[in-house]
Parts: sequence; C-alpha cells; structure tokens
Amino acid sequence: MAVQQITSYRFKASPYGHRVELALAEAKAPHKVYDVDLFNKPEWFVSQINPAGKVPVITYGGPDVAPENPSPLSEKIAESGVILEFIADLYPDSGLLPKDPVARAKVRFFIETVSSKFLPPIFAWSKGQETVENVLKGVDTIQDLLSESGEFAVGNTYTIADAAIIPFIAGLKISYENDIGNYTPGEGHRLGSELQKTQYAKFMRYSQSMLERQSTKDTFDVEHVTDFYRMIYPRK
Repeated sequence: MAVQQITSYRFKASPYGHRVELALAEAKAPHKVYDVDLFNKPEWFVSQINPAGKVPVITYGGPDVAPENPSPLSEKIAESGVILEFIADLYPDSGLLPKDPVARAKVRFFIETVSSKFLPPIFAWSKGQETVENVLKGVDTIQDLLSESGEFAVGNTYTIADAAIIPFIAGLKISYENDIGNYTPGEGHRLGSELQKTQYAKFMRYSQSMLERQSTKDTFDVEHVTDFYRMIYPRK
C-alpha cells in the first residue's frame, strides 16, 4: 500500500505533538507541518480538523493541499498515542512497532506506564503540587522497564515507546536545569542533583542517548520550549 499525504498539526512547545514528529522522523515519512496557535486557534482548524480544538492531529490521504486548506477527503486522526501506532502501521519496516506480539505488548505497556506512573507526578510537581521524591518514584518505575542495555526503552531498536517518553524527558531536563516551575525555588536544581546519583544511572544514560539522537535534535527546539516554560511558569 502506497503511503499517502500526511500533514501534522502541532503546537510547537507541546510534548504530545513532539511525539508525533519523532515517529515521523524515525520512519523517514514525508510530511508537512503546521504550527497551531492554541491561544488563537484558526476557525478552520476547529471546524475542519478537530472539533475538540486539540493537537496533535494528522490528516492522511486526500489531495495534497496547503495545511490551511484541509481537504474533506482526508482522514483526520487525533491523540498522540493513536497517531504513534498509526505511523508504525503505515511504516511496518521502520521498527517503530516490533513484529513479535510479545515485544509489541511490552512497547504498549511501557507507553501505558509513562502515562499512568511517570507523567502525573511530573505534571503535579511542575505546578508545585507534588514532591521531588514522588517524581523520582516515577523515574524508578521507568528505569525498571528499560532494556538491560539502557539504549532503548524496549528491546534493541527505537520504537514508539521511545517517541512516547522522550519529549517529556526533554521538558523535564529544561525544568530542572533552569529551575522553571511553580514549585519552591531551588526544587528544580534539587531534582537535577538527585538524578545524578548512581541509582538513576541507567535512566540518565538512556535519556542522554535519546536526547543526542538525530531525530530528537531535528524536532526539538530547546530555546523555544524553554521560553514557553518561562512564560507559563513565571517567577513571582
């Protein structure tokens, strides 16, 4: 089956949109990108792309048109987790989803664990509603699932499990290195210091490897995301 046109609608500072861009980059999928201003959403985006007004969304198929003029003949696919699997299905030889059913289940379990155990304490901590210690418990949970080599999330190749977590690790690094958040000043740097301890070595080795991967460098604008964090978490 020939792959048809893909247009990715994202908010540039959103880690969920970054998930999609990583998967597309790893699959080497030709596509267009349109940055949606979530603070001033175009009417056509809500009426023709996603009535929920959320990103990421991709359009697939239909005529190859400008992103601002989406075709009613294209499929509109929303939610980052759904899109990740869709891209993996479109590009089965990319390795984004293993062919072995057990390995596929492990990839999906990793992603579910990211959503249920890793992200909630990070989001709450950024708002000043959670402790560093509970963020570290989430890190422990992920570290226990990482492949023995610590090179990839699951198995010996890059999968959508890696694409699902790396945007949030990148954002967390910005937060603790720059002490940006609604937490008590200094708590970001304290988290960064804790993560340097030997007990988190595999997690940090994995994180550094993924952040240095070409697909991450090509899709993550550190300066832009840092500026956005400073805007939403201003120091009083």
